[in-house]
Amino acid sequence: MLLVIDAGNTQTVVGLYDSGDRSHQLLDHWRLATNAERTSDELLLLLRQLLETRDLDIRSDIKGVAVSSGVPSITFELRRMCERYLDIEPVVLGTGVKTGMPVLYENPREVGADRIANAVGAYDLFGGPTIVVDFGTATTFDVISDKGEYMGGAIVPGIEISMDALFGRAAALRRVELVAPRSVIGRTTVESIQSGAVYGYSSLVDGMCDRIEEVIGEATIVATGGLAGLIAPVTTSIEHEEPWLTLHGLRLIWEKNQ
Repeated sequence: MLLVIDAGNTQTVVGLYDSGDRSHQLLDHWRLATNAERTSDELLLLLRQLLETRDLDIRSDIKGVAVSSGVPSITFELRRMCERYLDIEPVVLGTGVKTGMPVLYENPREVGADRIANAVGAYDLFGGPTIVVDFGTATTFDVISDKGEYMGGAIVPGIEISMDALFGRAAALRRVELVAPRSVIGRTTVESIQSGAVYGYSSLVDGMCDRIEEVIGEATIVATGGLAGLIAPVTTSIEHEEPWLTLHGLRLIWEKNQ
């Protein structure tokens, strides 16, 4: 079995694959709150409990681990866990790891590991040119050429970050549930905030994708990330929703490095 782990600033997503199955079927997945203070021992216990729900043992059943991480402390502890308890050298997406995708950034080391995993996964599924919109801590736009090159993209503050800033700076506004309101015209303060968050961000996505397509031509547009299911349905540009795109890309990269 193969464990793929995408450690973001807010959430960590864990996926389980059969390492010998070329169909790339995701057997199970778990979404956890990211805690940068967890040690390798705590990570082992947590992952062991998750695998026990599938009647699997982390020591005997896991043959490979692939990691993309935007949190250096978690990257370090995951490496330590694999080496100390699993006797596995994990594939940690970064410098020196084969991805099969040229990176056209001026400094390729600046590109987040999850963005590369998304690009690899999207190109495998849809070819190019492709735009990946990832709704995470930040909302990122990643552009893949028709030749399978990572061209670059754009980064804007994520929806939840923006909402936190709004509530933190506006004393008269309170936190609301992040769902689509009855109408784009809010009839209450709660609905007005929800309209701004949902329809405002959907318009941002549509506008950015239009501008990117003016440069690269017509592209396949794919959404992923924790809030993709909320925003993608109310956009006009997003064609596909792939909630586990990063995990798919990580598995492909793991295979290239065996």
